[in-house]
Amino acid sequence: MQVGAALSEIILGLDPGSRRAGFGLIRVRAERLEHLDHGIIRLNEKLSLAERLKRLQEELHKIYCQFPVTTTVVEKIFFGKNADSAFKLGHARGVCLLVSAQHGVQLEEYAARYVKKCVTGSGAASKDHVQLVLMNLLGLRGGPLAFDASDALALAVTHARVKDAKALVRKVLEENV
Repeated sequence: MQVGAALSEIILGLDPGSRRAGFGLIRVRAERLEHLDHGIIRLNEKLSLAERLKRLQEELHKIYCQFPVTTTVVEKIFFGKNADSAFKLGHARGVCLLVSAQHGVQLEEYAARYVKKCVTGSGAASKDHVQLVLMNLLGLRGGPLAFDASDALALAVTHARVKDAKALVRKVLEENV
């Protein structure tokens, strides 16, 4: 994929959860997307919510220390039918926002349907379709990714594409002034 980034940028996509949190890291460099890492932060369900959130904070801190992240991307909150789950997700999301701010990293948020549309062309795409496109786009080999990790990578790719589109619009507007 071609993107118009002059400098190297590392984008961290986060798919927060109170039991599992997905992360995906890409680098935008020399007009290319490069996969750096992805995975799942597993949070022991036997621990209290507060203890799981503390572990999430610790694991995210390790990622920020390992990679010079320039932008963090988190999915906009989605309100499902279960209020308790939504509140727990909100707490996990808050930890993601906090750790990003603690590391002085720019934060962006996108809705799930928008992410699917940016990655696949359809806001109604299945998780399997998103994953297949991402694996091809980033040159990932092997079996399927965990959905939490592919959701996080999709967030990072979406931001790279949005940023590139905004830069192109700015350039066209400047040329026509």
